[in-house]
Amino acid sequence: MADKDEEAVSRFVERFAAEMAEAGMQRMASRVFAALLASETGSLTSAELAEQLRISPAAVSGAIRYLVQVGMVGRERDPGSRRDRYVLHDELWYETFTRRDQVLTRWENTLRDGAESLGLDSAAGARVARTAEFFDFLQREMNQMLDRWREHRAAREGGASS
Repeated sequence: MADKDEEAVSRFVERFAAEMAEAGMQRMASRVFAALLASETGSLTSAELAEQLRISPAAVSGAIRYLVQVGMVGRERDPGSRRDRYVLHDELWYETFTRRDQVLTRWENTLRDGAESLGLDSAAGARVARTAEFFDFLQREMNQMLDRWREHRAAREGGASS
């Protein structure tokens, strides 16, 4: 495999991190996540992250705490060491969207209760009911899309191993 252009990798990490931060993710967590995503193994130690991103160990720690909390990164112990290694989950995006789907279900249920409390014949109740209906629709569509993704992935991996 050809050597990576470290400057190009760094530009990618910062560009993707900026995109995630623009979408609402914490800036430092975005940088740490992008660095892990761009790493060959999908895992780095705190020291490696601090060095690569030129940030303090405390900044790495805060970013990792957030990424672990939201389920985007896991923690493993380096064999024979006391150092933690931070790793991306194998099906990161699938798992992230599956969890998001669970949030949509909770929102939908709360919205349906709210619509009933407000009265379905009121403007507010009707608006809240339409919002619940939207989340129900979105959830069904996402479930179908995630099923299609699993089928697509299985077909590609099946074809690649032949």
